[in-house]
Amino acid sequence: MKSVIDRQEHRGLLPESTGAAGKISLRRKIRAYIHLTKPQIIELLLVTTAPTMIFAAGGFPNFWLVLNTMIGGSLAAGASCAFNCYIDREADRKMKRTEKRPLVTGELTDREALVFSWILSLVSIVYLYFLVNPLAAGLGVVAIFLYVVFYSLWLKKRTKQNIVWGGLAGCMPVFIAWAAVENTISWAAVVLFMVIFLWTPPHYWPLSMKYAEDYRAAGIPMLGATDSAKSVSVQVVLYGWAMVACSLLLIPLGGAGWVYTLTACASGAWFLYHCHKLHRLALAQKATSRTAMVVFHGSITYLTVLFIALAVDPFVGSAVLAPIF
Repeated sequence: MKSVIDRQEHRGLLPESTGAAGKISLRRKIRAYIHLTKPQIIELLLVTTAPTMIFAAGGFPNFWLVLNTMIGGSLAAGASCAFNCYIDREADRKMKRTEKRPLVTGELTDREALVFSWILSLVSIVYLYFLVNPLAAGLGVVAIFLYVVFYSLWLKKRTKQNIVWGGLAGCMPVFIAWAAVENTISWAAVVLFMVIFLWTPPHYWPLSMKYAEDYRAAGIPMLGATDSAKSVSVQVVLYGWAMVACSLLLIPLGGAGWVYTLTACASGAWFLYHCHKLHRLALAQKATSRTAMVVFHGSITYLTVLFIALAVDPFVGSAVLAPIF
């Protein structure tokens, strides 16, 4: 533990020492709280929220409804991530990729992080309840429970399939978004939920291949750290195919038009090409962390492009297809 602290002090990651939290400026303290919520994850969740609301409404929903849903959803996601940082604080101290998190650097105390997590959770649920609707608030509670209890506390250190079922929490924004517009959950929302569920493993497992040593040091059995590159690549390909096939179900079950259809096919084919390329390299024992990260970054591009098409489709796709059918 001392070597970890020494390394962080040398890199300037600790304020001055592990006991110097009281000397941190207010500005740095605020930044530490923001960092605790993992903004990069929240950004990805928001990519799916607004397009889902547009598709559910068949056009632009009320501006304030969209804004309040995104704010409430961001608060719930941030609370979940803050709890995750608190729960994983000891593991984070053993991993190079998490050594700048505020509970590792000493910018926040454990108590500050836990109190902040609870307050943010309560604020997010109250916000969704009064400014969106009770169903959205209830789904927000489920999302926090899935990520904090089901994934962070129970699954993460118990099974190498942790991210598969833990990914359920990451699927909840589309349910919250749909519920905000329709005050119910339809089959189209279920399809979008499943797309993200099936997307999570080929998104995260390549990342775990790059940080395999970190996960082994922390005792976290991520598939990329426990299995061979060949085994991981097979799973990435299988989940990739299932995800693309599921995305096409939105055509018969959700009435998606030609913009979404063409984009789902083209972006899906592009992403599957990179998944298969990773598999070929793994079979030849040439897979590296760099080739794995191509799939990781490609998965983000795929999901972003797919949901942009979802947002555009009600304005173009359905209108053009209507005369044909």
